[in-house]
Amino acid sequence: MGWKTNSCGFFKKVFLVMVAACVLVGCRLSVSLTGGNVDPRAKTVYVQTFRNNATLVNPTLSDAFTSALKDRIQGQTPLTIIDTQNGDYKIEGEITGYSINPVAIQGDETAAMNRLTITVNVRFTNTFDDTQNFEQSFSRYVDYSSTQNFTSIESSLVQNINDALTEDIFNKAFVNW
Repeated sequence: MGWKTNSCGFFKKVFLVMVAACVLVGCRLSVSLTGGNVDPRAKTVYVQTFRNNATLVNPTLSDAFTSALKDRIQGQTPLTIIDTQNGDYKIEGEITGYSINPVAIQGDETAAMNRLTITVNVRFTNTFDDTQNFEQSFSRYVDYSSTQNFTSIESSLVQNINDALTEDIFNKAFVNW
């Protein structure tokens, strides 16, 4: 009986060590897969609301884009988003383009496909490392059939473009791509 008790205790200890190792490895992997290159001293990030300065204005784009960028940062870094410009990181900018253009002209000179393009200008400041600072324009587009009613698909197109833009910006700012 004593031997079974000891072996049970031994297996419990081995099991707990294995669980702890898995947790530690899992935590390290989640940071490396999603986090990027966040300075260990950094705790906060300020994300300015991106004003819509495009010629063609979607009235909800400013808030939708800014929210998507904040969501990506919160979901992939340990940083806290703050409302003052005193953040360890600062992301500022404006929406500079929102356009719809034909891209696949058919023989009868009508467009088979249209392209929605959104362009944003971004200024990134890293208060710990000036070499990481940048100002850059990011642009993404999505094509859609010209037979579709644009107003009925606009919000989903904008969401797809916002996802791609925020990934590009995140990668440039935090992954150094």
